[in-house]
Amino acid sequence: MTCSAQHLWKFVAPELVFGVGARHLAGQFASNLFLRRVLVVTDSKVADCGWARDVLDSLRQAGVEGHVFVDVTPNPRVEEVVAGAEVFQRQGCQAIVAVGGGSPMDCAKGIGTVCANNCSVLEFEGVDQVPTPGPPLICIPTTAGSGAEVSQFAIILDPVRRIKMVIVSKAMVPDIALIDPETTTSMPSDLTACTGLDALTHAVEAYVSNVHSPVTDLHALEAVRLIVKHLSEAVRSPGNMEARTGMMLGSLHAGLAFSNASLGAVHAMTHGLGGLLDLPPSECNAILLSRVVEYNFHHAPQRYQDIGEAMGLALNGLSEDEQRSGMVRALIELREQVGLRRDLKDLGVRPEDVRALADKAMRDPCMATNPRPPLEAEIEKLYGRQ
Repeated sequence: MTCSAQHLWKFVAPELVFGVGARHLAGQFASNLFLRRVLVVTDSKVADCGWARDVLDSLRQAGVEGHVFVDVTPNPRVEEVVAGAEVFQRQGCQAIVAVGGGSPMDCAKGIGTVCANNCSVLEFEGVDQVPTPGPPLICIPTTAGSGAEVSQFAIILDPVRRIKMVIVSKAMVPDIALIDPETTTSMPSDLTACTGLDALTHAVEAYVSNVHSPVTDLHALEAVRLIVKHLSEAVRSPGNMEARTGMMLGSLHAGLAFSNASLGAVHAMTHGLGGLLDLPPSECNAILLSRVVEYNFHHAPQRYQDIGEAMGLALNGLSEDEQRSGMVRALIELREQVGLRRDLKDLGVRPEDVRALADKAMRDPCMATNPRPPLEAEIEKLYGRQ
C-alpha cells in the first residue's frame, strides 16, 4: 500500500526485552520505576513451576517487596479482579507484575484499571472506555500464545451475564514486557499446541482485519512463518529451545499485530463460547480458525493467499476455490498434527446453545473488524458445523 496523506496508522507497544533469562530482570525494571511494593499476579500452576519464584527472587534482590495473588482461573472472572484489587490496595502496592499466560495478564490489567479508576471492571467494557491508566504493569508471559504482554486487549468473564467482556484501550498496554522463552518449557504438549494455534489465529485475523496497516502486516506474516515452522517441534520436544524461542517470537509478532489491527470472527465466536460455556479459549480458536477462513476467503482472497504463502503453501496458479480449499485443509492438518482432534461438540457445545452463542458473537467488538460482515444465521451455521 502506498503511503499518502489519506492514510494514518497508529501503533502502540510496550518496552520489551526478549530472550532466555529475561524474567530475571523484573527486579531491575521495578527498581528503575522506583517501586518498593508490587502485586505479583499469577496462577497456581505457574507458581508450582517456579517461574513466579524466580521473579519474586529478582524483586527481592532489588529491594522490592512482592505480594502474591494466585487466585486466577483460566477464564479470569470479575470477582477475581475484585479480589486482586482488594489485595493491591490493602498491601499498599504501587505496581503490578503479571507472571503467566493470558489469564493472569488480563486479570492484572483489570486489577490495575479498577484500582486507578475506583470503579467496577464492568465499566470498562468496549473500546476506549478506560478514563485513567492503571499503575505500572510489568508482564512476563509463560505461554507462547496470548500476546497479552504487548496488547491493548483484556478479556474478563462476567459470570452473571455469562459473557466474556472485551476491553480495548491503550491504557491496557503493559509498560514493560519481559519475554523469556525458557518459561514455556514447562507447558505440556496440549497447551503448547493450543496456545500456538491461538497465536496463529491472532496473526491470521490481524492480517485480514479491515483496519490492518503495513506495520501490522509485517508482524502478522512473520508470526505465521515462525509458528508454522516451529509449532510441531515445540509440541514434540518441549525442551527444544530453538523451537520454544521461535514460538515465543511468533507469539510476540502476532500480539503486536492484533493489538494494533484487532481481530475478527474467530475471536468473537470464541468469546461467546467462553462466556456461555466457560470453554478453553485457545482450543476453541484452533477449532474455529479453518471454518472462518473458509467463510471469509472470497472477501479477502489476496490477503489469504499471502498467509498461505507464509505457511509454505503453493497457491500460485490455482483458482480462488482451490486456494481456499488448500488453505483450509492445511489448517486442519496442522491442528491434527499437533494432537488437537476435538470438535466443539466434544467440548460440550449442544445444538440448543447455537442461537445464544451467535447472538453473543454478533455483539462482540471483534466482529466489527472481520473482513466479511456476517449475518447471525451464518454465524449459527459456523457454530453448528461438526
